[in-house]
Amino acid sequence: MRKLALSDEILMKIEKPARYIGNELNSVMKNKDEIDIRFAMCFPDVYEIGMSHLGIQILYDMFNRRKDVWCERVYSPWIDLDKIMREQKIPLFALESQDPIRDFDFLGITIQYEMCYTNILQVIDLSGIPLHACDRTEDDPIVIGGGPCAYNPEPIAEFFDLFYIGEGETVYDELLDVYKANKASSGSRKDFLEKACQIEGIYVPAFYDVTYNEDGTIHEMYPTNEHAPVKVKKQVVMDVTNAPYPEAPVVPYIKVTQDRVVLEVQRGCIRGCRFCQAGQLYRPTRERSVETLKEYAYKMLKSTGHEEISLSSLSTSDYSELKELVSFLIEEFRGKGINISLPSLRIDAFSLDVMSKVQDIRKSSLTFAPEAGSQRMRNVINKGLTEEDIINGAGQAFEGGWNKVKLYFMLGLPEETEEDMEAIAVLADKVARRYYEIPKDQRNGKCQITASSSFFIPKPFTPFQWARMYTNEEYISRAAIVKHAFMEQLNRKSLRYNWHDAEVTVLEGVFARGDRKTARVIEEAYRLGCIYDSWTESFDNEKWMKAFKNTGIDLAFYNLRERDIDEVFPWDFIDIGVTKEFLKREWKRAMDGEVTPNCREKCSGCGAAGWGGGVCFESKN
Repeated sequence: MRKLALSDEILMKIEKPARYIGNELNSVMKNKDEIDIRFAMCFPDVYEIGMSHLGIQILYDMFNRRKDVWCERVYSPWIDLDKIMREQKIPLFALESQDPIRDFDFLGITIQYEMCYTNILQVIDLSGIPLHACDRTEDDPIVIGGGPCAYNPEPIAEFFDLFYIGEGETVYDELLDVYKANKASSGSRKDFLEKACQIEGIYVPAFYDVTYNEDGTIHEMYPTNEHAPVKVKKQVVMDVTNAPYPEAPVVPYIKVTQDRVVLEVQRGCIRGCRFCQAGQLYRPTRERSVETLKEYAYKMLKSTGHEEISLSSLSTSDYSELKELVSFLIEEFRGKGINISLPSLRIDAFSLDVMSKVQDIRKSSLTFAPEAGSQRMRNVINKGLTEEDIINGAGQAFEGGWNKVKLYFMLGLPEETEEDMEAIAVLADKVARRYYEIPKDQRNGKCQITASSSFFIPKPFTPFQWARMYTNEEYISRAAIVKHAFMEQLNRKSLRYNWHDAEVTVLEGVFARGDRKTARVIEEAYRLGCIYDSWTESFDNEKWMKAFKNTGIDLAFYNLRERDIDEVFPWDFIDIGVTKEFLKREWKRAMDGEVTPNCREKCSGCGAAGWGGGVCFESKN
């Protein structure tokens, strides 16, 4: 019988003890004496967030299909347990076996957003593993990072032994086989890392060095080990239909963020929004077979008991078999209490017929993302939406019975003017006016238009990676301009406006484009007590500002300057297929307000066709 790592006394003291006891439905138990590799898969956030992450579910299932590997899960302890673990010197443990993470061969950490970086240090520290890779011994696990933020790993490079760049289904088996062989031959930690870096997509930071120019920008990044490649090529699964996918995902004891069956309909996006990192990283677009998705729906509902199916992708509206899939799900599960969720809809691709079937019982709010209020700004960011598209799409929704619409925008975009900011309120008011054009006796109650704005963050591998950011005060002043514009609209009683935290935005911007020097700030912030920085209740900007001051790192250098077009970036050693020359062209087109067609309309020569598949490949044949 498993012995829990936490005593009953501790479990009674903390919030939601079910976060830490494991043994959930579909979790995998193995005899550790019969396996060769133990892999602790970590999401560096609280259980409810980590359990909702599809990527971990995929890798957990894929690894555990191997008889020689046992993959277990670990999440960041919440603040209450973190305090107890430090006081009582309780090592961080895996959910399945309840064994200390330090006893594992690998600690794999998925890195989804920059503001989890101090939580990564929390996980490593509580595990009893030295924070710096250079200080680890043969007895320590190999710490490996992956996920979107691994595409600029430099701010956290010194805390990781290696990074997996790309989609996990491709070379992880090869990496595990190399580790197993190295272990069997009594090879050292360095021996393994040298063999690992020869696998395409694997980056070992210790085998590279960086030189800087007098102005603080990077002069050159180069390999210092003969086995390390000059360029690390991202890994892409071209045949997503036959790629591993969990038919029996782990079902949590408590309610989590995504408490439903998730069907990933496609990877990549045909759109070319210039602010969107995922749209560039996951090119080319690859669709999953509709027949396969139908089978997964049956199997996953049966194995989990969930009552909702969510269709997942960067732009679900662009999945070519969407209508067939949704119609099938509605008909097949009619009367069985199964809800269908369709996130990531585009207002110009809105299918009233499909949506009315999905939400025919109660009309919940619809969410659209125009991103900018003026047509000029939508052209700059290449959103591909006209005002007519937005008003007509909203009108169709209103006539179909909806009366609540959420609109998402960004502030602080390149080339933004005060008129562009005010246009957010004007557009929201036009949407509300469209509702009141419907005869009163045909309306579904009062209209509510909620506009939300986040603040723009330039991300690596996007056309906007050269853009400058603003100070916290400048972002807030932009929000104030929009707020004032809302107060002047005719239908202001039907309009609501809110905005995201600017202080967090500023920090996220630093680490999104940071280099190895910024690791000092992250470590110092952690030393000062920063964890769960993406959570409002625990975020402490004063500690972060103190960390910058203590380390002598200039925040303005990373955020407030526009990059020179030929500047060497910390992430330039990674090949994502999309070329830097293409991104430069798109940056120039943005400054000229020119729109680039989507991938189904015309190939723009981004470079992703080099993978030999996807929409861009099809358009050339």
